[in-house]
Amino acid sequence: MLEKEEIFSKVLRAGRRTYFFDVRATKADDYYITITESKKFTEEDGSFHFKKHKIYLYKEDFVPFKEILGEMTDYVLSHKGEEVISERHQKDFKRDYDNNSESVSNFTDVSFDDI
Repeated sequence: MLEKEEIFSKVLRAGRRTYFFDVRATKADDYYITITESKKFTEEDGSFHFKKHKIYLYKEDFVPFKEILGEMTDYVLSHKGEEVISERHQKDFKRDYDNNSESVSNFTDVSFDDI
């Protein structure tokens, strides 16, 4: 399926993830939205690649999608608040061994996200 050029776009950068919100047109020139998550993975040799996941959201689904998304985000915020619990997801996060050279020699950096 070939996609036409974006009509309106917004980007949300969130650490290793980037979210792309795009308004596109159907062949009948009606609009729909694509939401793409792009996640960067770095290889041991320093090279990197991206994994992308995309959803297509059509006008007939906007209202229920928005309602459920709102309900879900309200639920999370009311039960866990806005504070990010995992330090790892903070913008200024540094691993303990980044500042402690002794622990570097005894630590193997393993990313379980890639398993």
